[in-house]
Amino acid sequence: MIIIGLALIFLAIVKEYEPVLLLPIGFGCILANLGMVASANGEGFLSVLYRAGIQSELFPLLIFIGVGGMIDFSPLLAQPHLSLLGAAGQFGIYGTLILATIIGFDIRQAASIGVIGAIDGPTAIYVAGRLAPEMLAPIAVAAYSYMSLVPIIQPPVMKLLTTRKERLIRMEYAPKPVSKKALIIFPIAVTIVISLLAPTAAPLIAALMLGNLLKESGVVERLNQSAQNEIINIATLFLGLTIGGTMTAASFLQLDTLKILGLGLLAFILDTAAGVLFGKLMAVISGGKINPLIGACGISAFPMSGRLSAKMAQDEDFQNFILMHAMGSNTAGQLGSVIAGGLLLTLVLSIQ
Repeated sequence: MIIIGLALIFLAIVKEYEPVLLLPIGFGCILANLGMVASANGEGFLSVLYRAGIQSELFPLLIFIGVGGMIDFSPLLAQPHLSLLGAAGQFGIYGTLILATIIGFDIRQAASIGVIGAIDGPTAIYVAGRLAPEMLAPIAVAAYSYMSLVPIIQPPVMKLLTTRKERLIRMEYAPKPVSKKALIIFPIAVTIVISLLAPTAAPLIAALMLGNLLKESGVVERLNQSAQNEIINIATLFLGLTIGGTMTAASFLQLDTLKILGLGLLAFILDTAAGVLFGKLMAVISGGKINPLIGACGISAFPMSGRLSAKMAQDEDFQNFILMHAMGSNTAGQLGSVIAGGLLLTLVLSIQ
């Protein structure tokens, strides 16, 4: 396990794979296997962090406040039809959940594994912490590792499912201007609606929308900058260190860990494929006005996935600019992943 911790640090420093999280996870893993284990009933600073930030679900929520402060929802509000791609990009979560139950995981574990496919680390950790805390470490490692591998995993799927003609589709960007009032009302309205429909998702969506409201209000710039910098950085550091602190040999070196990593990758691929295929359907319905590549960023992984879709379009035609459309789909995917995670929590907890 110390070697695994060193490998994660190597990937963070040398390969720059999600270094902000993989580096503290790797170091925490080393500490855990030197006797400083993070647990709900243990002693030491890692256990204190575990109870304060993981068991209480605080760290993922603090990270979401910062993420919300970084998101601009105006491309989505200007093109509300792109919200359909954010919904389609969550298909792999449920498909993988079904497969995971078939191969022996219980419903709580299967739901936690499926959420990896959204490529939204805080959501995956939040759901796993509620449903399957014993699987928290491999799920966190998988979610953040695959997030860093978006430029490697997604392009082959996107190219396989689209033709060059489809990738060359140009999309005009002449959206209706989005008023400041709409940008302020949006996070408040989303919080109220989602909290009423899926109360279990309320903390996740509320944290994300609070961060966005801080940004769009324009009157609390100090709080906005703190959310985007100090708060999210401190929470990410402690989250990674604590997750790594749970990675003992007894809990991590199991066959189930390999199954989790494999199923998480499958969920990611299925989410990408579902988004692209739905993008192809929208291209047909619109008479060739929608580039299917923007369907691939209906997952979360904001803003990396949106930039990747735009880059792939420009690789085919340097003058094809679909970045704003891709970002609209990507922000829809961020919302979709939070809603999907909340709905899973609601459904699974209701049948237990």
